[in-house]
Amino acid sequence: MILITTEELHSNITLQNVLPTQGQAKELPIATNGQIFPWDRMRLPKTISPLHYDLTIHPNLTTLNFTGVVRIQLDVLEDTSTIILHAKQMQISGALLLAPDGVKPLQVLEYPRFHQLSLLSDSVLTKGRKYEVQLVFAANLSDSFHGFYKSSYRTSTGEVRVLASTQFEATFARGAFPCFDEPAFKANFTVRIIREPRHIAVSNMPKVKTVELPGGLLEDHFDTTVKMSTYLLAYIVSDFQSVSKTTQHGVKITVYAVREKIDQTAFALDAAVKLLDFYDDYFDIPYPLPKQDLAAIPDFQSGAMENWGLTTYRETGLLFDPEKSSVSDKQGIAKVIAHELAHQWFGNLVTMEWWNDLWLNEGFAKFMEFISLDITYPELHVDDFFLGKCFEAMEVDSLSSSHPVSTPVENPTQIQEMFDDVSYDKGACILNMLRDFLTPEAFEIGIIRYLKRYSYQNTVNSHLWDSLTNVSDVCKWYSGDELDVKAIMDTWTLQEGFPLVTVEVRGREVWLSQERFLKTDDPSLIDGFLWQIPLTYMTSASNTIHRFLLKTKRDVLYLPEEVDWVKFNVDMSGYYMVHYAGEGWNSIIRLLQHNHTALTSNDRASLIHDIFQLVSIGKVRLDTALELSLYLSRETEVMAVTQGFGELVPLYKLMEKRDMAALENQMKGYIVDLFRELIDRQKWTDSGSVSERVLRSYLLLFACVRNYAPCVTKATQLFNKWKDSDGNMSLPVDITMAVFVIGARTPEGWDFLFEKYRHSLQMSVKSRMKHIQVIEKEMLILSSSICRMMEQSLHGEVMKTQDLPDVVVSVSKNPRGYKLAWDFLRTHWHTLIKKLVSPSLIYFSFLGYTVHIFTYKDVHNTVRNFFSSLTEETGSEMRCIQQTYETIEDNIRWMDTNLPLLQAWLNKHSHRAVHEDL
Repeated sequence: MILITTEELHSNITLQNVLPTQGQAKELPIATNGQIFPWDRMRLPKTISPLHYDLTIHPNLTTLNFTGVVRIQLDVLEDTSTIILHAKQMQISGALLLAPDGVKPLQVLEYPRFHQLSLLSDSVLTKGRKYEVQLVFAANLSDSFHGFYKSSYRTSTGEVRVLASTQFEATFARGAFPCFDEPAFKANFTVRIIREPRHIAVSNMPKVKTVELPGGLLEDHFDTTVKMSTYLLAYIVSDFQSVSKTTQHGVKITVYAVREKIDQTAFALDAAVKLLDFYDDYFDIPYPLPKQDLAAIPDFQSGAMENWGLTTYRETGLLFDPEKSSVSDKQGIAKVIAHELAHQWFGNLVTMEWWNDLWLNEGFAKFMEFISLDITYPELHVDDFFLGKCFEAMEVDSLSSSHPVSTPVENPTQIQEMFDDVSYDKGACILNMLRDFLTPEAFEIGIIRYLKRYSYQNTVNSHLWDSLTNVSDVCKWYSGDELDVKAIMDTWTLQEGFPLVTVEVRGREVWLSQERFLKTDDPSLIDGFLWQIPLTYMTSASNTIHRFLLKTKRDVLYLPEEVDWVKFNVDMSGYYMVHYAGEGWNSIIRLLQHNHTALTSNDRASLIHDIFQLVSIGKVRLDTALELSLYLSRETEVMAVTQGFGELVPLYKLMEKRDMAALENQMKGYIVDLFRELIDRQKWTDSGSVSERVLRSYLLLFACVRNYAPCVTKATQLFNKWKDSDGNMSLPVDITMAVFVIGARTPEGWDFLFEKYRHSLQMSVKSRMKHIQVIEKEMLILSSSICRMMEQSLHGEVMKTQDLPDVVVSVSKNPRGYKLAWDFLRTHWHTLIKKLVSPSLIYFSFLGYTVHIFTYKDVHNTVRNFFSSLTEETGSEMRCIQQTYETIEDNIRWMDTNLPLLQAWLNKHSHRAVHEDL
């Protein structure tokens, strides 16, 4: 590390106009060769912009490395003699400047800390002129899931086959070739891939020709891409097979998978055809490429990736077996495909300028999943499950360590942290709120205008709001001043958290107030927040949905007559919670107990969610929330039932960590009793609508896990028959989780399931078996076998490393296994970082699930001490670590406050139930 003064700075011509000149000593970046690196910022300078990349890549799937040559055409925006671009962990063996006056060598400096290269020219590159640079490079195929990486799979005969695939979002293209790896540096790409004849190569664009090379190699030439960001480039070298169809608009759709799983691609192919046609019509902008490929990659960390023209997926996100996959699998695959194809417009055609506005990509794609599937696959009932996304976002957004939807980020770790529930789910929920506020017609007009206006460009928040502002006159109900969409939505995107609206009915007056909903014992953190909230409400006197824009801390509404009850946030179209002060909650509870269908299932689910969340901040007593839960004995709708489970089950999960067996069992018994009639009505078949089938699977699994005798008896009978048939008997798909969880309770049953897992080619079946094998094992056989499973997943043996998060999460949910999961994470933290690249990915994959149910102060201290011991590179500064601390603190606070109330209420309820039976 060298310090240099301003005077010394000016003496080095390569640094002039590049490094800042301040009147004090400044720590300067040092290149790997000991020279001063002429750029000291994480973001690239804007002196040069790439126009076109000619990229030739030659992966060797035997030696597991690759070589390449890239020629980049440059547009010089300011006079400079220095070209700064990205490269990570690669050897640069030659750098040339191809200028109008000839070919010249460039000096190459490397600065690994920022993944940057500096190409130094002896002569000045002149503003307004075009130049080219050529770089020869080599690197190893990555053994993580990012950059240009190695994947493998095992055939049914046991042969291991290797392929190479890419995953460049967010900052990993620089690990595959030297480039300007920021989203605003859009360019065209012409790709050539050298391969062996036994492989195929695919990329974003169609192949235009194949050339034979000396030594028996082939070189595939691909057409030039449209103008796009580096993170959207993709290529795969594999022995995949494919199936194809053509859309109504003439786009060729092809699905790629390994040979033995190609028969599981039919649904994905049909869904992609239908969805791409839908988006083509909905956005009124033709899909600009001649083809769209979907590839199932055996090793893939995230769910899928929207590479333009070559979307990539986990095998579980694309492969569907009509005989063995569940309706939840089908729904999930449809959502993933809908998400990635929506990105072809939101994200690819129009791209956020920088990662601080990632939500413009991901929030829209998540939102469009539901819009598109509601029309193209109405039988999947995806709208029944949108609410759950908002609840998940609120869980994170209720912490002081949350972040605004649009928030400053700089380095790769901060960027990776943006891929969270706030960017995806909160982004989708505030878009849904805005659509409901403006009307769907006005919203659609606005987003089409946005896409057309900024095609092949980069955008920021305000570009979207400007596109929506002029269509807001369609919003007929609003009679106030001119509607300022930007002013409204800035309150939702530029500040973290969400509002709690308190409603108190006083005769015909409805008193309203807003504050931030925050799980904290520090009231000062709530101050200073104000939202413009599109309120909706209905009353006992009318089914009409009334609307009001709350812009101030307090306001008063006037009803035409006095009412028995009022329900705000109708269908939970708004991203806010509601507290009914005074007698408000009591009137809601009476309504639910006597006529719960007077409200929609979404309204009922939101009431369940809000009242239990309000308990955690002391606005509502726990016994009041539990009184509301009693109505669930008559509930039949999937969203309300699962939300009831979602609020009640965590209560006994907290007790499991404190060895409070009596109270824990009392709580479990209450939940079983609450849903007993609904459980008893479930058929052990695959009949009914998608929502009914999802609910059946959920209920029967819960009942068996909780040892409900009729369920255990039936599941045991079915498992024994299935096992006796060597797994050949066809089980109804909806009930397999319940059957497997009972079968896995014995060592023999567990071993049988494990062997079936090892040899199964059905990805959805493997996924279910993987979860089941760690849910119900007893402590005596849990430690050795489960630790072995986690170790095997870490090294990709039997279970792939991509599945390790699922294994660890499932272990942590076992009351006898959560300590094993936490110990495993601590022991292997640094290995996991190498595998998953970013510490934040470890958290979002499984750390949050593993530690969020800790309830002891000494365990909290252990967690804090562990993370405090890490360096910044290994995760000590991550926002999600603070979220972990807050969640554990909230658990401790909840337990200290509510355990006596819970015990008293359960005792009272048990006594009341006995008297009712008599």
